[in-house]
Amino acid sequence: MNSPLGEASIVTGPILIGLYLLAGGFVVVLLLRRPTPRVPTRRRLAVAAIAVLGGGGVGWAVAWLVSDVWNLYGISFSTATRLWISAFFAAATLAIVSLFQPGWVRKGLAVLAIPVFLLTAAAGINADFGAFTTLDSALGIGQYSHLDPAPVLGGVPKAGTVGTVTIPATVSGFVARPALVYLPPAARTANPPALPVVIMLSGQPGSPDDVFSSGRLAEIFDAYAASHDGYAPIVVVPDQLGSPENNPMCVDSSLGNAATYLTVDVPAWIRAHLHVTAGPAGWALAGFSQGATCTMQLGPAHPQLFGTLFAVSPELVPQVGSLAHTIAVGFGGSVTAYLAAAPSAIIAAHAPYAGLFAIFAVGGEDARYLPWSKTLNADAARAGVKTELLISPGTAHDWHTVIGAWTTALPQIAVDLGLPGAR
Repeated sequence: MNSPLGEASIVTGPILIGLYLLAGGFVVVLLLRRPTPRVPTRRRLAVAAIAVLGGGGVGWAVAWLVSDVWNLYGISFSTATRLWISAFFAAATLAIVSLFQPGWVRKGLAVLAIPVFLLTAAAGINADFGAFTTLDSALGIGQYSHLDPAPVLGGVPKAGTVGTVTIPATVSGFVARPALVYLPPAARTANPPALPVVIMLSGQPGSPDDVFSSGRLAEIFDAYAASHDGYAPIVVVPDQLGSPENNPMCVDSSLGNAATYLTVDVPAWIRAHLHVTAGPAGWALAGFSQGATCTMQLGPAHPQLFGTLFAVSPELVPQVGSLAHTIAVGFGGSVTAYLAAAPSAIIAAHAPYAGLFAIFAVGGEDARYLPWSKTLNADAARAGVKTELLISPGTAHDWHTVIGAWTTALPQIAVDLGLPGAR
């Protein structure tokens, strides 16, 4: 059982505010210093200003290199994240300068301040991304126990339930972590109806837990179900990565047969264990970031499985590291195979479509993924897919975009999936 402290929010509330105040206190203490004949006030302030401005400038340059030049994380940092990186470098430089000033107490405070500044900047960046919402999620402590599909006596429950399941890789042999399943209230009744199903994929690095802890999917679906007599789609979140640092790119390769796992093993398990409607009209494939790229690779390639696609911030092409590395490890060195695995190429190869619906969503501040989403939306529309593009104002490549996108799109997706009572 999780502790109250472990379940406490680290994106809002007392913990985050406390960190901000603690870091601010250290900055004030390091700036304050009694003037002496050897170090007049003007000189002291000049040194502090140079340290803060110089450190902040270096931090901004580092953020630019990591995000826009080296592209280490495959995303373009938001302005808020760049400011947090700059603030850390500025504060850390002030602390380092203090180490060379007289007074052991001051030196000790400077040493203590640096990890506080680092932790505060990390917390601020995390709040901007919305990646880890609680201490437990940040520490990798799972929140969910094994799924209990038993009916709840006494009518329709007030909320759905989330639990872990094991989806065996019978055909693919893919080494996957446990999946998560959300059962809406209507699915927990004594005589549950057949419900549509959404297969949702996390980003990378990530895990199935992220969809519910960071993406708050259970809360969003419960809110929808509360106004629809307990009805909402079932959600299955399989592991398409194998581990957080892996990216098999949703193809079958030496990295693992992720494509077969998601299109053969996972659907077979769903049909055998959950009371769902027949596909493709009642089946949706969805994902965020790398999971959205997977959605636009596998969904258009398998219209016999999925009638609805929901891609939040997809890439134009699957990638793991450099282009050369991607082609080597994922496609056996074949440039032709790599180009054929791009979502736009898959869409063109299977066009024209009839009855396929795709919603693309992206943050309005996501400089890199916004044009990509527009491109894929246009490509899908030209191929006969019924499309919609949602742009989330004020968000970037983060879970805030996912939350807003699902909140906006779920009513429409429910209609497209033929959910009873959806309108």
